[in-house]
Amino acid sequence: MRAPEFWWLERPSALARALSPLGQAFGAITRRRMQRPGTRLSVPVICIGNFVAGGAGKTPTAIAVARQLDERGEAPFFLSRGYGATARPQGGPIRVDPAKHSAREVGDEPLLLARHAPTIVAADRVAAARTAIKAGASVLVMDDGLQNPALHKDLSIAVVDSDMGIGNGLCIPAGPLRAPLADQFIGVDALVTIGDGARAKEPSLMARERALPVIEAVLEPDAAGRARLARQKVVAFAGIGRPEKFFRTLRELGANVAQALPFPDHHPYGSADISMLKSAARQAGAMLVTTEKDFVRLQHLKDLPPIDTLAVTLETRQREAFEPLLDDLLKA
Repeated sequence: MRAPEFWWLERPSALARALSPLGQAFGAITRRRMQRPGTRLSVPVICIGNFVAGGAGKTPTAIAVARQLDERGEAPFFLSRGYGATARPQGGPIRVDPAKHSAREVGDEPLLLARHAPTIVAADRVAAARTAIKAGASVLVMDDGLQNPALHKDLSIAVVDSDMGIGNGLCIPAGPLRAPLADQFIGVDALVTIGDGARAKEPSLMARERALPVIEAVLEPDAAGRARLARQKVVAFAGIGRPEKFFRTLRELGANVAQALPFPDHHPYGSADISMLKSAARQAGAMLVTTEKDFVRLQHLKDLPPIDTLAVTLETRQREAFEPLLDDLLKA
């Protein structure tokens, strides 16, 4: 599913204004849900979430936080609902095994997370948390779930894409917000803005008014991928929240993007897609390249052509950006 373009206009369109009463009702329901008390656990829970529907950089942020926890000698486990899974095995929580599971079974993001720390997938967040604790987790890192009240969160970090911000500032279906911005800030402990865009201004100002830390960050392509793809002629494709951001990154690192093919977020690739991509690459005389998140959704398919991937990591602009937050959490 691709978010409507009118969501991301700086000012509400006529359609957005017409849908605004529905958005107000949706936002009120979400606000009430967020106010419910969550289950407290024997280990700390860190939530990495966002204010809007769609991608903002939660998964790279969650990986960066888990890496720092690991460096401190903690045993972080990721919790995920496995969004995008279409053939989940029956039963309770699933511990993701990249060698065994496909994106159709557990979702694409959990497969990426499981490369960095043990990952549990379940619709029931409390059951997933208890499974992780039983398996040895000392800290739980939720990828998404800012608006979900099932678990008590000891540290909540909201992530904003600075190119898109909060869109037109209205709630679903009139805009991308899951609830009014001020209501979502209740319980947030820090804000991460990703990128150099100017549209994170409102949430950043709101965070500073509440004396919350604002951490500026960027998604950096890894050095090997940068060197490999510079001056390479490519047909790029991506089914993520904002495919054009991936295409722009490729151009900025020097790749010759002969064709850019966007797909909906979490697109379940099939054999027809592969045939089309093979044809596009052959006609352009170019290499296929995609994101890591897309590639894990391709691995179950047969007769895949050579496909390169570009990995990115979250780099913060403030030294020791997450350290004070983790210090306070672990001391408590």
